[in-house]
Amino acid sequence: MLNFDWASDIPQETAKMIFFGLYLVIGAFVMLLPNEYIYEGVPKEERFWYNNLKIWSAVVLGILATVYYLF
Repeated sequence: MLNFDWASDIPQETAKMIFFGLYLVIGAFVMLLPNEYIYEGVPKEERFWYNNLKIWSAVVLGILATVYYLF
């Protein structure tokens, strides 16, 4: 099986920062998606700000990152 004994020497705060950094990287990749890809198949007159998946993914990633950082 997998042996993660080497990870026992990593301080908890360092592990939290590594995972927080992963959330930032995922968020950066999501923000790099072009808007035409986000709104694919939606007519221009029906594109509202609350339909933008970039905003919702940033909110969800922010909530998850905060929860994992605090606990």
